[in-house]
Amino acid sequence: MNLHLTDEQQMIQAMAREFAGQHIKPIAAEIDRDARFPHETVKRMGELGLLGIAVPEQWGGSGADTVCYVLALEEIARACASHAVVMSVNNSLYCEPVLKYGTDAQRRRFLTPVASGHALGCFALTEPEAGSDARNQHTLARRDGDDWVLTGRKLFISTGREASFALVFAQTDQAKAHRGITAFVVEKGTRGFSVSRTEDKLGIRASDTAELVFEECRVPDAHRLGPEGMGFKIALSTLDGGRVGIAAQAVGIAAGAYERAVAYARERKAFGVPIGEHQMVQWMLADMTTAIDGARLLTLRAATLKDAGRPFTREAAMAKLFAAEMAMKVTTDAVQVHGGYGFIKDYEVERYFRDAKITAIYEGTSQIQKLVIAREVLGA
Repeated sequence: MNLHLTDEQQMIQAMAREFAGQHIKPIAAEIDRDARFPHETVKRMGELGLLGIAVPEQWGGSGADTVCYVLALEEIARACASHAVVMSVNNSLYCEPVLKYGTDAQRRRFLTPVASGHALGCFALTEPEAGSDARNQHTLARRDGDDWVLTGRKLFISTGREASFALVFAQTDQAKAHRGITAFVVEKGTRGFSVSRTEDKLGIRASDTAELVFEECRVPDAHRLGPEGMGFKIALSTLDGGRVGIAAQAVGIAAGAYERAVAYARERKAFGVPIGEHQMVQWMLADMTTAIDGARLLTLRAATLKDAGRPFTREAAMAKLFAAEMAMKVTTDAVQVHGGYGFIKDYEVERYFRDAKITAIYEGTSQIQKLVIAREVLGA
């Protein structure tokens, strides 16, 4: 793996860092407190090309690579995990599968407005009985002439309320089990498609997490993404890329908490000296920065393999597993460094602590990542 960033990669990283510092960081605590979706800053992210980084320019994207994507995503997450969720879902879970599996007509209609930041997309796979067991889809799609009629519910859909397009997975042939799952793009405003509720969450509170309901929702066959029965394969390949993004998000969250812990250790005094001069605090900070660097390198390795067109399923799962568990440990220790002040909302580390937890849950729990890694190792 080449550890030297290209000029383009460094430029996109610096641009994301500057934007996050100037425009996202000042509002992060407020939008978290109010659980308010940051429409203006998300719009500006789109204008900067951050919502379709790896999409070719002809389809509205920036035409960059996955390494650029994870570098930029880390910088956004370092300031605010909620913004990073929106960015991750748009890039990894929506734009990538539409680019990879869509026709040119579908790319023009469903990809270009999203990659260019004029609209948002979401990924609707999870159901009440289909979380880690994603094969157990109960949303049905029956053929009716040139249309499909969708009926069912999707839960915990990130950006589900704000998205203009939803990539929805439904069972089109129950007799074939997971080989009978098909993917569809459903537009907001389609009759029979509604958002029934949004969740009140522990963390990433400024990004919306919604329940989507489909009640005899009629979708043209032209909205079908890929062949019939290919939906589960599309979902799995999409999640591989998504896990690289979640790993980058976890690295950014941990880095943000670590930076605040270092600053606090320099200014807070105990027993007449800054607490950073006490060996136990030094050891905590040393462990934190080492773990962050390890997770960052795992993430960059997975991104580099993806850009090279090589298999990266195991590496993506390893990056997500390690980065998510690392983020929980680092943010916990950042709170500990702050002592009692880390437990109150006046200090940002409590937000980073809350935001970190989701990285070990969505797009495959840490336990699922271990299964993926083991199966890859054993060739199962």
